[in-house]
Amino acid sequence: MEKGKIYIFTGDGHGKSPAALGSALQAAARGEKVVIIQFLKGKGLGDTEFVRRLEPEIKLFRFEKAEADFQYLSPEEKNEAVMNIKNGINYARKVLMTGECNLLILDEVLGLVDNKIMTEEDLRNLIQCKQEDTTLIMTGITLLDNICMMADEVSKIQTIRMKETENTIE
Repeated sequence: MEKGKIYIFTGDGHGKSPAALGSALQAAARGEKVVIIQFLKGKGLGDTEFVRRLEPEIKLFRFEKAEADFQYLSPEEKNEAVMNIKNGINYARKVLMTGECNLLILDEVLGLVDNKIMTEEDLRNLIQCKQEDTTLIMTGITLLDNICMMADEVSKIQTIRMKETENTIE
């Protein structure tokens, strides 16, 4: 990945977030500072001993307090989650404006537009806060045309085959 570029990992397949996390590990291995902000993922990677061991090179933030993914929350829980998500968006804006990291990953940020938590224009304005030498990775299922035009590289991740076994999907 080139420094200061904008990357999008999108598509209906599994693997967008792992691809972004792989980029985070590569950047950290080069001695770069990485900030990851997860949205809509419930517990996400969570506050685990493993995640704490990645610091200070990789810092992970999840502003939502609910354990479940956003789509499974009650209307009241969604309202609380939206307020917390907006705090996460404001933090992302601060990180982009100050250039406090070399790589910022906004995991599932494209889903915030799908869920009408932010508009496409809000996301465009957020991206425009990016400092020249900060690399930005965004993930999400739906690719937004105007956001796509701002990216230097867009990768579409697609599931080709899903094998079902009893009650699990591999």
